[in-house]
Amino acid sequence: MKIHEYQAKEVLARSGVPVPKNAGVADTAEQAAQAVEKLGGRGVIKAQVHTGGRGKAGGIKVAESPEAALEIAKSMLGMILKTHQAPQGIRVDKVLIEEPITITSEIYAAVLPDRVSRKNVIILSARGGMDIEAVAEEDPDAIARLSVDPLEGVCDYQLRDLCFRAKIETAFVNKVSGFLRSLYNAFVACDASLLEINPLAVTDTGRVLAADAKVDIDESALFRHPELAGYAEESEDDPIEAEAHKKDIAYVRLGGDVGIICNGAGLTMATMDAVQRAGGHPADFLDVGGGAQAERVKECLGIVLSDPNVKGVLINIFGGITRCDEVAKGVITATQSMDIKVPIVVRLAGTRAAEGSAILAGSSLVPAETMQDAAAQIVRLVNAA
Repeated sequence: MKIHEYQAKEVLARSGVPVPKNAGVADTAEQAAQAVEKLGGRGVIKAQVHTGGRGKAGGIKVAESPEAALEIAKSMLGMILKTHQAPQGIRVDKVLIEEPITITSEIYAAVLPDRVSRKNVIILSARGGMDIEAVAEEDPDAIARLSVDPLEGVCDYQLRDLCFRAKIETAFVNKVSGFLRSLYNAFVACDASLLEINPLAVTDTGRVLAADAKVDIDESALFRHPELAGYAEESEDDPIEAEAHKKDIAYVRLGGDVGIICNGAGLTMATMDAVQRAGGHPADFLDVGGGAQAERVKECLGIVLSDPNVKGVLINIFGGITRCDEVAKGVITATQSMDIKVPIVVRLAGTRAAEGSAILAGSSLVPAETMQDAAAQIVRLVNAA
């Protein structure tokens, strides 16, 4: 679950991570002006959207007065903010108002799980304020890492050593290591799957603050965190993903033109690879789940076809728990009730595959014997279209 910056800072503050003072979130220009007045007449107006690069795109501005805040908020609220991470643009519906700070040094800090070592890893770099991927490519030695056994936790001397390896200014090693201690505690406390601070700001007064924050929560652990329930949004950055989420469908939009519907994450990823090898571009990841019934399949097909980029659909089902005849019924029901103008290739194997194929016989759907054959057929049909 992605949460906004202001929500992330609330989570961090509960674990003692220092964050800038704020006057709340506003969804009107008048509220923004009042918030800046509460801060003493100056404030930073920050668009609350799930993307990086907001500053370059005009999503972060300093208001020198409440009147200036009113005008800034008027122009920012409702704007479509386009960044390198979200070139399609995201609508700004609310803004965070924070105290202005003078940053003398920017540091990058993050905590995330490393599935290879089966440990959590703390990443630190003195070259904050820019994409960590660019730092890794230009100067990999500028990034220091510390693997932390989740059962043993982290020791203070390890955090100080990490700071020295990351070339943090000596005068701030103790403050930064203390910040990292609180950051790691927050990561564990809220069952985060990612916790990123960029920049971790050193101010002209010597404070160390999370000037920006990105926190992703492991949705599987939300039952342990009723305090986070209010952070879940029905409105997400991608409306199709939001609709799929409401229907409890595992769907990720990828931007290609070949829609993918499979059962099981492994089969879905393998099918995406097969489409890629055949020269196509997957439009999505969609796992219909085990034991899919006809209505469920119809809903999934509707989600995939709501993407205007989709020029064809590949349905690849291996029946174990899932019955292929139920999938076939769902596909037929969907195609009869929807105005579908793109080709659909269907490959069925496993439980009741023969019965499923018999249901599909005589329809406009294109049958395929193997996954590779199905991928080649849908790519050919999409290219022909």
